[in-house]
Amino acid sequence: MSSCLGLYIDEHIIKYAKVTKDHDNLKVESFGIKFYDKVGDAISQVIEETYSQKTPISINMSEEMYNYFDMFALLTKNDLQKAINTEFESYCADKGYNPNVFETRYAVVDNQLDKDKIKIIHIADNKIELNKRIQEVEGYHLINISPISMAIPNLIQVRKDENCLVVNIEDDTTITTVMNGKIFNIDILEEGSKDFLSKINIKENSYSKAYEICKNTTIYTSEGKELQVEEQTYLEDIMPTLYNIVTQVNKIINTNTDKIEKVYITGTGALINNVDLYFQEYVTDAECEILKPYFVERTKDISIKDYVEVNSAISMALIGLGEGVTGMNFKKKTLSDQIPSWLKIEVNPDQSKKDRKNLGGFFTWDLGQKLDNTEKGLVRIAVALFLLVVIYSGLSGTINYMMDQKEKETDSSIANTNSQIQLANADNENLKTGIDIYNKKIQQLEETSERLQDITRTRNAIPNLLNQIMSVIPESVQLTSIQNTTDRHIVINAQSNKYEQLGYFVARLKTDVILTNVTSTSGQKTNGVVTISIEGDLP
Repeated sequence: MSSCLGLYIDEHIIKYAKVTKDHDNLKVESFGIKFYDKVGDAISQVIEETYSQKTPISINMSEEMYNYFDMFALLTKNDLQKAINTEFESYCADKGYNPNVFETRYAVVDNQLDKDKIKIIHIADNKIELNKRIQEVEGYHLINISPISMAIPNLIQVRKDENCLVVNIEDDTTITTVMNGKIFNIDILEEGSKDFLSKINIKENSYSKAYEICKNTTIYTSEGKELQVEEQTYLEDIMPTLYNIVTQVNKIINTNTDKIEKVYITGTGALINNVDLYFQEYVTDAECEILKPYFVERTKDISIKDYVEVNSAISMALIGLGEGVTGMNFKKKTLSDQIPSWLKIEVNPDQSKKDRKNLGGFFTWDLGQKLDNTEKGLVRIAVALFLLVVIYSGLSGTINYMMDQKEKETDSSIANTNSQIQLANADNENLKTGIDIYNKKIQQLEETSERLQDITRTRNAIPNLLNQIMSVIPESVQLTSIQNTTDRHIVINAQSNKYEQLGYFVARLKTDVILTNVTSTSGQKTNGVVTISIEGDLP
């Protein structure tokens, strides 16, 4: 029976779950949450409370970056690795990044549009940030550090032909798309529980109280699918974030070539009562439900919602136990990790020095007894290692000689190539003179074209803006003024008797890119009418 302590670490909270695995049976032994000011102290408390001083620990990454590459399906493993490295180096060059500062892993999935190609999910994390996260668990038995997006689907038993989304609303929101039973795509939204928890925290001056308020908040919906905010004083902090998330979920569903059957909701956002019903009102093409770990059974003592609260930690424990996608562990194995457990035999303190022999500090045996099977195996391994060293030395000498010969051939080839390069450079100088003349003419044409485009764009911008606003503005929202203050900057004053309708209007201005850099005031309510000011730039 093996165990693993899963830790999901966010900015203010740690979720933890200790999971045991006996053959195919999984069980959550202990779990909970802990708010912290110093993450190291909080982790130590969790490990002490769960008696996990020697238990393997699995934690989440903090700032991973995702990229997607298409590769030919017939590439060998070595060629595939080289091609992926080349694609990532090209991406880093475009972004001005140093590829050497990243630790990377990748997963291979089917390409739905081209059967001759495969899709690569490439994950990278800054080594400095990665080491900071690893140092937070320094001194304990850390075996795994993986992205939560690849671990969270471990909580559901996905059929081979099932298509679904797993929406994990933690500090940030990860949306994992599963196609035909396999992880296909990861979307990261910067919006998440941190947005509404921080707003409530400002009002209550307590992050833990803000968290409890979130758990006790209920979303009421009606047949007309309009949100009712009666007696819910914090919904105005929560609903804009949930609306933006569900809008993105709908966009993912609509852009997928195959039908998405289910949307699983988990994370801190899943603790809000009726959040699944709220999602269902907007997501009409898929069934929405709260994600419950498939192996957890309902009991009288523990509510299933308590397990849902720590889903992220349970999923980290499962990936630490070898469940789900392999190859996502960003923790490099140390020498201690690579030593087999059977070599780590403790010295018997009751045995005298004359009766035991110490082999390198790892194991001992009693010289007064015959060798057992384990000791015979160790002797065989020692002989095999000696022969390996001898063979390696012979091969090294042969390879070095061959390398010297190849180096001489290479030097001759380089000298010939250099002479050809000098001839090419002379031709290149002649070409540069002609290219400079053409470049000047091209630049003049481009400048003229840009001036014409600016004139046309400015002439049509305002009428287009009014037409777009007419297509998205709710009936209950009235515009009191629209001003083009400077250049492409627009100021809109709007009013309505429904706060959520104003929020919907602002969200549509953003998501439909009617305006860019959209900001709005919090709104003032006078005689039942809420007024806000919206600012943005013409795209």
